[in-house]
Amino acid sequence: MKTCDIPSDYNSVQNTEIFSEQTLRLLDELMMECKIKKGTMLFMDNEAAGKLYFVREGIIKGTKMTEDGKELVLSMFQNGDLIGELNAFGDEKHNFSAVASTDSVVGVIQSADLEEMMRKHGEVAIEFVRWTGLMHQITRSKLRDLMLYGKNGALCSTLIRLSNSYGKMGKQGIVLSLQLTNAELAELIGTSRETVNRMLGVLKKDKVIDHDENGNLVITDLDYLKNVCNCEECPLQVCRI
Repeated sequence: MKTCDIPSDYNSVQNTEIFSEQTLRLLDELMMECKIKKGTMLFMDNEAAGKLYFVREGIIKGTKMTEDGKELVLSMFQNGDLIGELNAFGDEKHNFSAVASTDSVVGVIQSADLEEMMRKHGEVAIEFVRWTGLMHQITRSKLRDLMLYGKNGALCSTLIRLSNSYGKMGKQGIVLSLQLTNAELAELIGTSRETVNRMLGVLKKDKVIDHDENGNLVITDLDYLKNVCNCEECPLQVCRI
């Protein structure tokens, strides 16, 4: 299979790039800016969905609790990303929880205001249909990697997605600017910290990854990671953390 199309400079792609400049301007007019502290919950899983959130600064984690009580990190939303559920049936509920991973600034959009804007601007409604489809595609691709290729494949896929979202080319390879603990990596693939420790140790021994002088993780053999997780050709809008 073909590998993901990743540019040499590894610039992150926001999930709002599907919107036109006019739509983004209209959304900006609806937003009420809100500063939130690290650890603050934006919303809970199964809570009524009455708002959307636009990340202006910071990182917001989308999480889901598994049946055995473990927290699985589904997404890490960053500057320029939009978070939430469209209230399609009048009683829509969030299908995950969202918590601030850092001190953040978000723009809050009331669903009622968004619906009124869609009535006035039909092109905005069409773009939101496309955005919803994109978000479902991102979720499906992550679940595919978690379910089909085991923990090792899931880790390799996660490292590729991190390189798309937070990677920059350096002398040794792709340097990840976002520093995650092994426990946080474990939350991204639904396993234990000890399992991640072991898998990272093997990757480092095989010279697939390394660390630079600042402690940042460096991917030195991207092709190895792609082969392990059977990386398919996918756009950057989908192949992201």
